[in-house]
Amino acid sequence: MLITTVDKIEGKKTKEVVGYVKGSTVRAKHIGKDIMAGLKTIVGGEITEYTEMMDESRKIAIGRMVEDAKSKGCNAIVGMRFASSAVMQGASEFVAYGTGVILED
Repeated sequence: MLITTVDKIEGKKTKEVVGYVKGSTVRAKHIGKDIMAGLKTIVGGEITEYTEMMDESRKIAIGRMVEDAKSKGCNAIVGMRFASSAVMQGASEFVAYGTGVILED
């Protein structure tokens, strides 16, 4: 599956624009890591517990977006973007979305 943030892939012809494809996840760290992250806000520095959580979230959301695109017959996703939001304290939703297309070989 070809995934790109641009709307048109140079050297490839779009046979069909299928439409919106997406994948999302809502993730939270367990209380022990949440407490450690809270302590880091006092002393400063990178909060690696949340960096890892967001990295995992991106991977899951992209995987689900790809599955959505495949289920619609797409072989590429253009205009891919990410969005995230806090759902509650310590939990975030992460969304990957774009336009599913069918490219000619």
